[in-house]
Amino acid sequence: MSLVAYDPFRTINTLHREINRLFDRDLLEDGMMSQWPLRVDIKEDTDRITICADIPGMEQKDIQVNVENGRLTIAGERRFNDEAKRDSYHRIERAYGQFSRTFQLPNTAHLEQIQANYRNGVLEVVMPKREEMRPRAIKVAVD
Repeated sequence: MSLVAYDPFRTINTLHREINRLFDRDLLEDGMMSQWPLRVDIKEDTDRITICADIPGMEQKDIQVNVENGRLTIAGERRFNDEAKRDSYHRIERAYGQFSRTFQLPNTAHLEQIQANYRNGVLEVVMPKREEMRPRAIKVAVD
């Protein structure tokens, strides 16, 4: 007979991992869970806001960037192309399926001039700031 150590927190730790896994996914527009999370970097300069998203292994036609009601949505779907030989794979770790991520745009963004560029697996969305919203220095006159 062997002695087994009892861990009173095992079920709590399991629940914690499951909750983290659940929130590691994003919701699609229809409330369904995205099949893989889209990770981004967001950078703000004095004249623009830039979002960079890693979306490797996709074509431009499979990525949609939409602006509606002050919200920017990046969506798409990465398909598994070798479905016929799926049983011969030992391991499939790369994510496939639909993804979507929505961002609330600040009122400083010039929505009509947003540009998106996809190169080397990175989607770059550049949002120029409106001229009147850019910081500017005001010269103080001395009498």
